[in-house]
Amino acid sequence: MPGKAKSRRGEVRGEARAGRPAAKAQSPRRSGCPVSISLETFGDRWSLLIIRDLMVRGFRTFKEFHDSGEGVATNILAERLRKLTTAGIITAECDQADARRINYRLTEKGIDLAPVLLELLVWGARHEHTAAPCALIANMAENRERVLAEVRRRWRERDATPLLPKFSDAEVEGKSEKRGRKG
Repeated sequence: MPGKAKSRRGEVRGEARAGRPAAKAQSPRRSGCPVSISLETFGDRWSLLIIRDLMVRGFRTFKEFHDSGEGVATNILAERLRKLTTAGIITAECDQADARRINYRLTEKGIDLAPVLLELLVWGARHEHTAAPCALIANMAENRERVLAEVRRRWRERDATPLLPKFSDAEVEGKSEKRGRKG
């Protein structure tokens, strides 16, 4: 096609590939590596925490994300929500009870990150000092498929019941003191 830029796969930019929506022209990727592309899409700290909060804490609103205790600035939060929406990982919907309020929800593309988040949770609890209860993490690690099935069920049914409790800094400090470590 004269005058239209084509990708390495021979697709015209901005036109849909089979089964995929048309994408906006993006800045050039650092590489064609799937890990690198994934990290460009959702690999920063705040994006992963937003995805976690949607997936396992039942958060839906800007206020809930902001008040989560992670300390994200409002401008950073707004930018990450926009970036995740543009990437098709989350969607924004008007609240049915109050049209002024926006509820965020994972898309199918977003819920497909459940195994990644579960492995990060298990890895972090296994290799770093965290406030996550050891028994809870051990149970999740032993029952990965059941945990993932429950995450998907809650997503399908729009069930906002938290899958995990909030882990507090006080729990981490208490465990550190018991083990003779400094926080």
